[in-house]
Order: sequence, then structure tokens, then C-alpha cells
Amino acid sequence: MNIQQNIESLREELRTHNYSYYVLDKPTISDYEFDIKLKELQKLEETYPEFYDETSPTLRVGGTVTKNFQTITHEHRMYSLDNSYSKEDLEDWEKRIQRILGDVEVEFTCELKYDGASISLTYEEGKLVKAVTRGDGFQGDDVTANIKTIKSVPLQLKGDYPPKFDIRGEIILTLEGFAKMNQERLANGEEAYMNPRNTASGSLKLQDSALVAQRPLECLLYSITGKNLDITSQYEVLDKARAWGFKVPKVAKLCKTTDEVMEFVEYWDEKRHDLPYETDGVVVKVNSLRHQEELGYTAKAPRWAMAYKFKAEQVSTVLHEITYQVGRTGAITPVANLEPVLLAGTTVKRASLHNADQIEKLDIRVGDTVFVEKGGEIIPKIIAVDFTKRPLDSVLTIYIQHCPECNTELVRKEGEAQHFCPNDTGCPTQITGRIQHFISRKAMDIEGLGGETVELLFKEGLIANYADLYTLTKEQVVPLERMAEKSAENLVNGVALSKSIPFERVLFGLGIRYVGETVAKKLAKAYKNIDGLIAATEEELIAVDEIGGRIAESVVQFFGEPSNIEIIERLKSYGLQFSLSEEQLENQSDTLKGQTFVVSGVFESIGRTELKKLIEDNGGKVASSISSKTSFLVAGANMGPSKRTKAEGLGVPIISEQEFLSKLDS
Repeated sequence: MNIQQNIESLREELRTHNYSYYVLDKPTISDYEFDIKLKELQKLEETYPEFYDETSPTLRVGGTVTKNFQTITHEHRMYSLDNSYSKEDLEDWEKRIQRILGDVEVEFTCELKYDGASISLTYEEGKLVKAVTRGDGFQGDDVTANIKTIKSVPLQLKGDYPPKFDIRGEIILTLEGFAKMNQERLANGEEAYMNPRNTASGSLKLQDSALVAQRPLECLLYSITGKNLDITSQYEVLDKARAWGFKVPKVAKLCKTTDEVMEFVEYWDEKRHDLPYETDGVVVKVNSLRHQEELGYTAKAPRWAMAYKFKAEQVSTVLHEITYQVGRTGAITPVANLEPVLLAGTTVKRASLHNADQIEKLDIRVGDTVFVEKGGEIIPKIIAVDFTKRPLDSVLTIYIQHCPECNTELVRKEGEAQHFCPNDTGCPTQITGRIQHFISRKAMDIEGLGGETVELLFKEGLIANYADLYTLTKEQVVPLERMAEKSAENLVNGVALSKSIPFERVLFGLGIRYVGETVAKKLAKAYKNIDGLIAATEEELIAVDEIGGRIAESVVQFFGEPSNIEIIERLKSYGLQFSLSEEQLENQSDTLKGQTFVVSGVFESIGRTELKKLIEDNGGKVASSISSKTSFLVAGANMGPSKRTKAEGLGVPIISEQEFLSKLDS
């Protein structure tokens, strides 16, 4: 056997042992024997660098140092999931599914919801080429060097895998591994880590991959995305992933009814404490990938999946004080300041009280012993008062009537849950909050400028709104506290660079109430420039896909305020992007304006996602279910008979994909 053959033979042997140990949990040799073989391979690779292999097991030991993690846009967006807490929630979800799919048999795949850090792995020709954190769902950080050190992540796949795909999962720490890490930290006089989830997430952003390699991280996989995958169901996804070498827990179950789903939920709600890792619920997915594609997505989550959250942990503690925060839109949020208490692995000092109605409904008072829960929400909330421990001198909570920042009398519109400070042009917290939103990563992403600096610039009278940022000079900024010449230069340069940020992100950065990232993209695509959007009426806005009355009213109110128009005109003069780019405009038209399409079935020449994008890019609207307002049903192969029947009953024209495409050419 020559040198190259010896190296390749050792690599293959170590890959097999690694898979047996970390994926199958069935070690075939001792740790000592494995280490001896690994060192032998390392020595050979160092001596003969011409035989380098990016998938070699020696890369698992780490050593790459990453100073700055590059931001990568996900080829396929990573959505969050809607939550449910009862069988009734699941049954309502199932009814919504049936309304879209029609009278078809729907199966569900149930999987445990792992409590870790989400990751997306990209494989090409069976090799791991990229690992990206979830981030905001649209883009995340490239942590490939760190992920390569995790033993349960295959660097080279086996079997019959697609040429390219993304696979999603969770990076976790087992409870045993987490306990050992803390034992070592305590023995070294260091503070213990708080919980496995946060520690796993923090591990992915360590600069030295050798440190990541020392941590007992695992990767549990659960979904695959890509083109031409030749897979028909979620359950098959799990089987295929296992066959290719991924670690996929075998607890998943195929269910035909919500009763069977609830049996799975109830079983694991009780048995979850026997698992080697933390789980906080069950993810229920429509099993058929064809049905998933037909159901599609809302602005935030897939319609074909639901997270059933296990009953949340509760603790009791004392409420010391109620304070009030002012948001950038003027919304007032009451906050409970608590005696610190450990809840679900984190120390809780504050909890949301939501609004005045919630305080009144629960009769929450300062000095009360309250029950705090951390359920589906990230922020803990008070769910009840222990009246048996209420002090005798307890005083009824009176909700504030004036803004805690500017003393303006608060208003509460009919039907609104929250009180608002109407002084949007004079309330300091609202002003700085809007500027901080404008410079945020998802909006203008201005490097060198953070929240504290915004507060300082406002306090010193250098800015009163976000348009003022573009008049700042280095000479004005340098004298500020903690601001050196280089920092001032970076700030001014960061502001200048933001002028190239695309229209949809500028629109999001304006801070219009209810206009989030997705809505901003919809509006930018529909109106193409700011002037068209400013001139739009509520009725016209509501006609845009996924824009409801509340959003439309808010947009019209925002552009009806002269001070906002003045700021926009200033931003225009400074060179910000207030229209779609030429490239974006080239791919858009008004050919399908005013027409609503329902897309159903499997298509030959174009994917369903691409077809829907064509509709939207050409001014049309995509709906999930057929109604009297539907202009056309675009029918592919295997379309459910109920959709055809409903379309025929309502007189909705049914067209093929070729007939649809010919509409764009006409």
C-alpha cells in the first residue's frame, strides 16, 4: 500500500469509527485506539500535504481562528414556527389546512422540539461546504470552521445523496456533557454556565475552533431543503438523512389524526426528563411535501408546521416595583421588577405585564407574591397572584396617566390594548428609539454607530431625527465622550456607506408602525418607489398581498404627517435609495395587476415557489385558497379534486402552467 492509499484508508476507517460512536452511539474501538490512529493520520498529513482533504477527520480538532464571522444570506429562508398549547389549537390548525387543501387525507410527522441553536448546513457533492446560523431567518453568520469540529456533523456523506441541498437542525449540549463542563469550570474556580441552550449557542461564535472542539456539542437534524431532491414526505426526509450519515433521533412518529398527535405529545411531556438533552415541545408537520408546498407560508411561519409547547415551568417570587417603558412608536409597556429567581435555567429579574387590562384582570400589586412563567414567549410573564401572601397594606395599582419620559398625557384608542404617548416628535425616548431602529442591522446597518452613541448624539443636540445622521462631520463627533478620532471617522464613513442600502430596507428603517421586514418588501415590490407609496390610499394598500386594514391605516397616517415627509425629502437629497434598483425593476411588470391566483399541484417547467414569485413580480396576488375573488387557478399534476370542484362551482378559470406563462409573454 502506497502513502496516499494508507492516508485514505486511515481516513475512511476513522470516519466509520466516528459515525459509530457519535451518530449510532455504538463505539467499535476504545478512545485510546481512536486517538492513536488520529495522531498517525495527522503525522502523515503534515509530512505529505499534497494529499490534503477538506473532509479529513483531523479537521475535527479545530485550530482555525475566525476574528469576524461573515454574514451569509440563506438561499432558503429559515422560518420560525407558530405555537400551540392545546388540542383545540391543533384542531383549529388542522381545519385551516383542510380549507386550503380541500377534502384530502392529511398525515402528520411528530418530532421532538430540540432546545438548542438552529443551524443550516450546505452540502455539495456530499461534502460540507457551509454552516450558517439562523440569524434573523434571512441571513446568519458563517460558522463553518466551528461546525466542522462537531463529531456528529458528517464532513463527507455516504450513500445516494443529492448533488446539493441544505439540511437544518439544532446544535445542542447533552445534559451530561453540560454537567461535566460545569464541573470542570467550578474546579478551576470559574463561574458555572447557566443553561445548555445558551452555552451551545455561544459556542458557535467562539473565535478559536479548537475551543469549540473541546465542547461536547451535538447536531440533531430534522429538515432538508433544495431542488430535485426526489423525496416525497417529511418522514422520508428523516430516513434519508440517517442513511446519508446524519444524527436524527428515532423518536419521530407518523400520525393520521390529531388524537394520535396528542398521544405522542402527552407521552413525551411526561418522558422528556428521561432524554439526554433538553426539549420544550413537539413539532408537528404535514407529512406530504407536496401538501407542504401547496400550503406555503405566512409572513413569519410555514402553514404546514406547528410547535406544540409543553407546559411551561413556573416559579413564585415577589414583585418589588412596576416601571413603564416607552417604545419607539410611543407604546407604553409596564414591566414587573422582581426579586431575582431561577426559571428554566436563567435568572429572572423582570417580567412583562403587557398592558393595563392585564394588570387589572390579575389584580397585580406591588409587594405581591406572583407566579412567573416562561412559556412560548422569550420574555417571562406573570400569570397569577398568590393572594394568600398578599400584604395587609397592599395598594391597588393605578396605571400611569402621563408619559414617564416627557410627561405628556397618554392616549388609548378604542380597540387598542396599549396606552400611547402621542408626543412622537418631542418625546426623547421615542426619538432615540426611532433612530436606533433606523440604524439597526436589518435596516440601514450603520457600522460604527450603536444605541449608546445615538443617545449621546441626541443629548448633545447633534441629531434630532435619523436624517440628521447624514449631516454629521468627524469634527462634530470627535469631542464626544469615549469617541476617538478613528471611531468618529468610522461612524461618519458608516453613515455614508448606508446610502447604498436597498429601498425595502430603507422603508423598513423609517419605523412605520406595523411595517416589519416582510411587509416593507411587499410594499416596495408593489409600489416600486416611495412617491407611489406616499400617494396610495388605504383601499389601494389593502389590495396588496398580506396588507390588512391596520397596516394600511398606519402607512397612510405616517405619510400624512408633514414632518415625516420633510425627513424623507431630506433623506432623498442625501442620496438614500427610495426606489427599486434597475435590476429589480427589470424583473417586474404590471402584467398581472389586479389578478389573484391560486397555485395547486406539481409543475414540470417551473417550481411552485418560482411560479408564485413570477405572479408577484408581475403585479399579481397569490392566495392560498379559492374564493369568488380568485381570478385563475393554475393547475399542475396531482392537484386535489376538491380544488377543481370548488373552482368549477365558483366559475374560476382553470389554466395550465403553459397557459399561465403565455400570459406573461402576451
